[in-house]
Amino acid sequence: MRNVKNGPIDVVILWVDGADPEWRMEKAKYQVSKGEDDDREFRFRDWDNLQYLFRGLEAFTPWIRKVHFVTWGHLPKWMNEKCAKLHIVNHKDFMESRYLPCFNSEAIESCIHRIPGLAENFIYFNDDMFLLQPMKETDFFQNDLPCDSAVVNLHCCEIEEGGTLCNFLNIGIINKYFNMNEVLKKNWKKWFHPIYGTKLLRTIYLLPSPRFPGMLMEHLPQSFRKQSFEKMWELEPGILEMTCMHKFRTFADVNQWLFKEWQLASGEFVPRKCGLGLNIAGLRDLKTGQQAIEKQKYKFLIFNDLDMSEEDFRFTRDELNRSFEKILPHKSQFEK
Repeated sequence: MRNVKNGPIDVVILWVDGADPEWRMEKAKYQVSKGEDDDREFRFRDWDNLQYLFRGLEAFTPWIRKVHFVTWGHLPKWMNEKCAKLHIVNHKDFMESRYLPCFNSEAIESCIHRIPGLAENFIYFNDDMFLLQPMKETDFFQNDLPCDSAVVNLHCCEIEEGGTLCNFLNIGIINKYFNMNEVLKKNWKKWFHPIYGTKLLRTIYLLPSPRFPGMLMEHLPQSFRKQSFEKMWELEPGILEMTCMHKFRTFADVNQWLFKEWQLASGEFVPRKCGLGLNIAGLRDLKTGQQAIEKQKYKFLIFNDLDMSEEDFRFTRDELNRSFEKILPHKSQFEK
């Protein structure tokens, strides 16, 4: 990997304190009848483990230039607001006033490229994503191109309360501008790269498809270029504007995967292996998650909150945090 050069690389993190009474009062003003919007409680629950994401960033990715921490206005009680590497960003700093207040993460993430001072190259983290091993900047960008896994996949849909069709909306937009066979032919070295392992078989199996049926979605920190967001806003302002006008998630929203898939279809990426992280969910995966943390088996651990009871939630949270404390016991510069 000789002569690989990148510009500055930033991190963007979205966070909400679902227990903040002022935030809850504001949210209640805009809630609608059940089933129209996705405002389920677990969407906003705070796991009190964000400090381990920041400790991981400091320990495992010290080359990050700046962390842009996006919030409604509240902050974790432990956060060091004077940290030179930290940029605290309010929604109003980069979202238009007609979108606010906003409780829809898909709307917020559609605008993050407008964060003042954000580097052209950035990594988008959800607040449920944690680093477990040292990583190089070339794991995320090479010569200013985002690293990603390009795998054709078949989307499926589970209709549930507060569900979403964003996967289908996203890929529909991609198919509007790209022909799958032409994309694969033009960038065949990237789409048929052996680094994808057995996941490559999905692309091969779906070759007869006349259009993209979907792309592999791994719930991981995502490498982005601001210009990808700017291009989509130029081409598809209508659906992005509509998403941003929805104060809660709806079936009609697009999300960050649209920008990821645009980068892949455009060939503006560098192939990266699949399976860098472990996704676990709820109490059922607690022990698996604890082992992954304490043995640092993966680059990332992603813990997806489920609609657990409050008792199960507290137990799961406390047990996970004990495991994080074993590998990241020391405060970072982001903490008081």
